[in-house]
Amino acid sequence: MGNSESKVGFRRAILNLTGRTNQTIDTSDDAFWDQFWSGTVNNINDIFALVTAHEIHTLREESPANFMTLIYKAVEKLDSSVIGSSASMSLSEQTVVLNCVRLLTRLVPFVFESEEWRAFFWSKNSIDIEDSLHDESSCGNAPLAQILLKKLSDLLFCPDFTIVAPNPTGPDTLEDFSIESIQHIWEKGVGFAYSRKTPPQIDSNRTEILKLVLTCFSETMYYSPSDSSQPNLWLSFFTSNENKHALPLFTSLLNVICAYDPQGYGLPYQHVMFSDHREQLVEVCAQVLMVILDHESASMQNADEKSVPTNYFTYFLSRIHREEDFHFILSGLIKLLNNPLMQTYLPNSCKKIGFHEELLVLFWKMCDYNKKFLFYVLKTSDVLDILVPILYYLTECRNDPGKVGLMHVGVFILLLLSGERNFGVRLNKLYLTRVPMDLPIFTGNHADLLTLVFHKIITCGHLRLQPLFDCILTIIVNISPYLKQMCMVSASKLMHLLEAFSTPWFLFANQTNYHLAFFLLEIFNNIIQYQFDGNAHLMYSIIRKRHVFHQLSNLPEDPSTVSKPSRKRSEDAEQQMFSSEEWTPSKEWVASWRKKLPLQTIMRLLQVLVPQVEKICIDKNLTDESEIITFLQNGTLVGLLPVPHPILMRKYQPNAATSVWFRRYMWGLVFLRNTAPPIWCETNIKLFEVQKM
Repeated sequence: MGNSESKVGFRRAILNLTGRTNQTIDTSDDAFWDQFWSGTVNNINDIFALVTAHEIHTLREESPANFMTLIYKAVEKLDSSVIGSSASMSLSEQTVVLNCVRLLTRLVPFVFESEEWRAFFWSKNSIDIEDSLHDESSCGNAPLAQILLKKLSDLLFCPDFTIVAPNPTGPDTLEDFSIESIQHIWEKGVGFAYSRKTPPQIDSNRTEILKLVLTCFSETMYYSPSDSSQPNLWLSFFTSNENKHALPLFTSLLNVICAYDPQGYGLPYQHVMFSDHREQLVEVCAQVLMVILDHESASMQNADEKSVPTNYFTYFLSRIHREEDFHFILSGLIKLLNNPLMQTYLPNSCKKIGFHEELLVLFWKMCDYNKKFLFYVLKTSDVLDILVPILYYLTECRNDPGKVGLMHVGVFILLLLSGERNFGVRLNKLYLTRVPMDLPIFTGNHADLLTLVFHKIITCGHLRLQPLFDCILTIIVNISPYLKQMCMVSASKLMHLLEAFSTPWFLFANQTNYHLAFFLLEIFNNIIQYQFDGNAHLMYSIIRKRHVFHQLSNLPEDPSTVSKPSRKRSEDAEQQMFSSEEWTPSKEWVASWRKKLPLQTIMRLLQVLVPQVEKICIDKNLTDESEIITFLQNGTLVGLLPVPHPILMRKYQPNAATSVWFRRYMWGLVFLRNTAPPIWCETNIKLFEVQKM
């Protein structure tokens, strides 16, 4: 009953505020302003239900002074909250702080939405409330945004609110307590060896504050893609040396994510019987860390060790070097990424997490920023425990247009890994763990698994995945010199791709299709030159489909014969994605790349092996392919092939276009993950398109 009355009182205060469109409420009227945070609401969903988007728009447009004062007073309450080395906040003070955090989470997106209001947090308007705020603040004449971010950073390390206070009778008394201490990292792991039991309320408080931090960072959502590279002042300040909690916060976010175990005690249906207070915190930690690590990523790539960091979070990530820390991070990510793949006899008996996309982004960033971590990942077969869930996600999401971003991230991660020799070597390990995937039955290694997944994506994936084909084949090119043995199924699928991509109608459909044929020929050349002995299955497929290579070597150049195949398939809707309506191939264009087709090694192989295979088939009357494969296994081409070409590794190279794409994907992911409450749903997002249902 009391809770209902308090909600009515809060709702009445909102109506009173929005109804005074022609009246500016005195900033010193504390009795009025305190109605919005003095214990009247006890969760963020109530704030979103009681303060409608229409009312916020009305307040912002028709009574801007009151809207401004409401935000200032909320920040003032946060700034005057009791934090220090000698005392914790009382329960009533904690309630006030949480309600201010919730209210600001509701209001801040509407500030970003309006171009006229975006400078509000960073301007120094001479109004009474700002002067009073600066008088009580330790931030001097700082913009409101800096005061807010500093206060939120302090709140994340507040005793009995977001961290467990030291035992008053123990060695660390309250008199010795300092919120600046690195010893108050939230979870055991990197840089912290002690484990503390955290009450659910503390995790809940951390979650609410981090959601406001994430909301403050979200100004990028309200810029168009062409303007999204504009500097985000919120992120710039939070990741600078102005944030005295940058190191403990970085390690806290990282440790909370990697230490999380969704299975708990491992009991079936445990997640049904008991609530998991940690999951929401882990998810928002992953989102905040993902956004922070993306900030000024280009400058991080070009920085040297002596330069002053512009983003201390990426700097701290790049400086991790202990093997025990790498083991903790990698084992935590492996555990979480493999969670959705778990199979049990009891249906739905295991808890399944839903933030694997954020985890993939974090893994990508960690490998990109910390090369020592990348080399550690590739040092053992643990990298295969990352590979399998990525391939699982790629297979499951290949036909879902809403998961195109996940497909890109998965492929980019594999491209990054494939740029290192050890990745190709590790793929030779036998694939024994059978994860349910829509793939042909096969017996082989992890390279076979990767090849089959990529074949499935190319032949049965969504049309919007076509731009990824270059990356997919580049990955196979990078690993091909190290593939010791391909099974018959994957060898046949690889041959099928060349057969499809080498037909005249496909090659001449647009200006870039021939690149795919070049990639596939390079794959065959690498395996022939460097791994011939163990790849009899692939050699057999090459011999069996030798007409494909002969057709390529005799590809027509006459424009009249070139244009006919294009018209022949022009009405096939499935293939229109490869063609360009304005493109007309010419004889000169065909000749410019036809003469560069790397067919010499393959044609020499066919010249040597085809007569031998035909002879043995006639002499021994062979009809079983296994006997031919046995013959090929015992054969050799030493001294018969051209001089081996040097191995060329194509590494992932970030650029401006991929940075813009990734920023849109990342914020789209954050948007979709935060719909309860709908932090940004009722505002005008410009970075990406939001379909209204």
